[in-house]
Amino acid sequence: MNTGNNHSALPLSSFVKAKRKELGLTQHDLADKAGVGLRFVRELERDKPTLQKDKVNQVLVLFGYELGPVPINRNKLIHEKG
Repeated sequence: MNTGNNHSALPLSSFVKAKRKELGLTQHDLADKAGVGLRFVRELERDKPTLQKDKVNQVLVLFGYELGPVPINRNKLIHEKG
């Protein structure tokens, strides 16, 4: 479902960085407000492949979001692996 904003198609790292900047927050500000470490925010914005889901949600809740399933094009996925 598209809610009319362009954030729905962004990778998580780009989404968080864009939302943080929209709100005029530094990485340090975001870490403080979300109750996570600065290192975690940096790793999140650098698209580290392994992150704690609960901490990601601590950040996303500040923007009115949470992690959830996202539909993918399964045909494309099958052809890329084959």
